[in-house]
Amino acid sequence: QVQLVESGGGLVQAGGSLRLSCAASTRLFSIVAMAWYRQAPGKQRELVATITSGQNTNYADSVKGRFTVSRDNAKNTVYLQMNDLKPEDTAVYYCNRVPPNLNWGQGAQVTVSS
Repeated sequence: QVQLVESGGGLVQAGGSLRLSCAASTRLFSIVAMAWYRQAPGKQRELVATITSGQNTNYADSVKGRFTVSRDNAKNTVYLQMNDLKPEDTAVYYCNRVPPNLNWGQGAQVTVSS
């Protein structure tokens, strides 16, 4: 069973930066598209950024220009660099496939204070 383990969350002030990591326990990691999702309190989980096996990326309009998704296939890890964070970025961040058909990990809490 594939496990996803997110890390790197924390509390930052608006304008700050964080880097999230997600380690996946699958030998198929390098050939699948991966994504970061987030769920804010009282809201549905939403797609934040995707990265294909060929390193093509896409972003939600709300994070475009501020977030950067990357991957290291040798480490079975996908990253999310988040810059210029805003209070509305506060959420639990998760990684998963596209579409999200793996068991969800515990997520990484990101809290941005104003």
